[in-house]
Amino acid sequence: MNQSPLEPRHESIVLRIVWMLVYVLVWQVSQFLLGALVLVQLIYRLIYGAPNASLMNFGDSLSQFLAQIGRFGSFHTDQKPWPFADWPAPRPYEGEAPHAVPAAPHPSRDEEPKL
Repeated sequence: MNQSPLEPRHESIVLRIVWMLVYVLVWQVSQFLLGALVLVQLIYRLIYGAPNASLMNFGDSLSQFLAQIGRFGSFHTDQKPWPFADWPAPRPYEGEAPHAVPAAPHPSRDEEPKL
């Protein structure tokens, strides 16, 4: 059989279309999750006076993940986002300092319980 040089490229674009459709669904779920995170962070900020560090880190990672999906979907890159690549690491804080919770004191293990 004689294969044309365009055939592997056609298979590649078909596979990319499948991945793009999958990532469109992932985008929708992630977008909803990011919106919920924004609301929870706002409520946390109103209650404690400063944002939550864990939510800040996850929100930054999630927004970078959405950017990766956008870059892949717009053909800016061939690198597929997570789970084919590492999950994006959160960047250093640029806005408010997060809410700090002091560590709870732990009794030393040698101590007898006080009655």
